[in-house]
Amino acid sequence: MGHDHTHGTGMQHRGRLLVVLGLTLSVLVLQAVVAVITGSLALLADAGHMLSDSIGLVLALAAITVAQLGGAPGSRRTFGYHRTEVLAAGANGLLLLGVAGWVVVSAVGRLGDAPTIEATPVLAAGVVGLVVNLIGLQLLRAGSKESLNVRGAYLEVLGDALGSVAVIASAAVIAVTGWYAADAVASLLIAVMIVPRALSLLREVAGVLLEGSPAHVDLAELRAHILGIDGVADVHDLHVWTITSGMPVMSAHIVVEDTVTDLAEAHGILDRLSACLSDHFDVEHSTFQLEPIGHAQSEAGAHH
Repeated sequence: MGHDHTHGTGMQHRGRLLVVLGLTLSVLVLQAVVAVITGSLALLADAGHMLSDSIGLVLALAAITVAQLGGAPGSRRTFGYHRTEVLAAGANGLLLLGVAGWVVVSAVGRLGDAPTIEATPVLAAGVVGLVVNLIGLQLLRAGSKESLNVRGAYLEVLGDALGSVAVIASAAVIAVTGWYAADAVASLLIAVMIVPRALSLLREVAGVLLEGSPAHVDLAELRAHILGIDGVADVHDLHVWTITSGMPVMSAHIVVEDTVTDLAEAHGILDRLSACLSDHFDVEHSTFQLEPIGHAQSEAGAHH
């Protein structure tokens, strides 16, 4: 029997994602222009990172819109389009890895033959980028705890902020010492910062797509809670997985005691099970099959 459905969070963060997208695109254009003028690879790498962030934000916004506006269950997609958020986050992670690879190859080629770079415009562009990224982090902080896609956007903006710090540092070193290779070194640091965040995002996406149990759900504890419900004798075929951010679901076969003989008693067990899962494990969408003692054996025989 099914219970209340909850949907992945995201639409409430759409406005802030749009603001961050606008800020990111503005800084992207500024950094790209200054990078071309000055020849700074670090600034160009940071602009490339911001380009991937912009694409990621567009994917996040598109996924949220599709999941919410087209998320109603249908005959073929019984959970609607909520998984589009996860697929967009995966594409975003792959894009970040591609940007990191390009930065590494370009930076290594410059280490032995660093071009002359004008430090002052690079420093100014780096400072502007850092300020904008700090604003973006503040806008996305709350949503990063609720939505996988918003979390991906938050991590990207965080990486951009660190990348801006690297750009500022390299420009300062060049201005003070004239060591132009600092620009290539900063580019490598930006790449190093990108990779772990991309891999972390891809691990989360893989966990959802492989239908692993949510991190906040301990199956042993969940089983103990279910067995503690009045009228429950046993539980088997217990599964918990995630459709998208904020939408964990569960199914289980519940063996009821022999004293449960009518629908009113079964209804009470279902109510107690749903309340327990909602209160203790934040699982709102649950499906239970109630069965008498001994039914599991006949069920196994039917599957041979």
